[in-house]
Amino acid sequence: MIPYMPAGAQEKISENLEIDHTIHDFGEIMIEDGPVSCSFIVRNTGEKPAVIYNVVSSCGCTDVKWTREPLRPGQSGKIDVTYSNDEGAYPFDKNLTVYFSDVKRPVILKVRGVSVEKKKPLDEVYKIRYGSLGLKEASLKCGNMEQGGSRTELTYVANLSDKPIDVDFQDVSDHLEISVSPNPIPAGSTAQMTYKLTASRDLWGKQWYDATPVVNGKAFLNDEGKPISIWGFTKENFDNLTHEEKQRGPRPTFENSTYSFGKIRQGETIHAEFSFRNDGKECFCVYKVDINAPKWSHSKIKAAAQGEEVGFRVHLDTNSLPKGETLAIVTLTTNSPLRPIVNLFIAGWIE
Repeated sequence: MIPYMPAGAQEKISENLEIDHTIHDFGEIMIEDGPVSCSFIVRNTGEKPAVIYNVVSSCGCTDVKWTREPLRPGQSGKIDVTYSNDEGAYPFDKNLTVYFSDVKRPVILKVRGVSVEKKKPLDEVYKIRYGSLGLKEASLKCGNMEQGGSRTELTYVANLSDKPIDVDFQDVSDHLEISVSPNPIPAGSTAQMTYKLTASRDLWGKQWYDATPVVNGKAFLNDEGKPISIWGFTKENFDNLTHEEKQRGPRPTFENSTYSFGKIRQGETIHAEFSFRNDGKECFCVYKVDINAPKWSHSKIKAAAQGEEVGFRVHLDTNSLPKGETLAIVTLTTNSPLRPIVNLFIAGWIE
């Protein structure tokens, strides 16, 4: 049993449990080094015992051991993970599904990294430059979160210079926290960049958050004149609803989930039509519409009372789409406990 929690552990699993981190990135590791290991530390901050019931790995290459005895109030336990590192010279990203007492949904932990046969120069790996700060990519994913919660991710960055650099950030979007450790970053070395998004009821669906790196006191954009961009997807949180409340909540039934436009010439605008009926007992509304196409718009989607039918249109500019078979996905973020995310499809052929 671990008697205390390391300073700085702040990720909440529930009202009564904390974990020091949910992602462990080994970075670049050599295959010849063999298995690599890490630990996740869980602390009981509540007033009654808690138990780590089970930990399930997504792959047989990941061995897991964990504290079996109950964690009394104020005590901590460990989840020890060993990756076999014998799958070849590839990136790896393994999920661990952890089941806790008194936690409604399992917690997903991640171990990831890149196995290599020989190390490459840093400037070949970290090609996106912000001054002497190098990143592997300029657009980063933070993933899904629910209202009332947050999501933390991390990536590696590199100091591409022969002197230490101090890294800060400016023009950071609201609801984004970002930092680098160690900082300063030693010359010719790597560091972890951690970024955290916090859900806001003003921001639904897919949203982009930006931060401009400041290296040794000077702000830098990349070669395309852009800051670091991070996206996250926010949906409603229905955890506090009972089963009965979820069943009588708003529930959209769509007449068709796919709009087929047949064949059209590039340059024409697609006007896709969709309609639904609210079969729930409470008013249904759409918080946000997202479409995986460069240029689009949609008509207003009015809130639907019980039994009400509502139609709307999505307009796609085909000048921004490639010729050939086309499939665009329309994602609705809603207030329906049974259908918080609705995916609709626009399909056809562009000549």
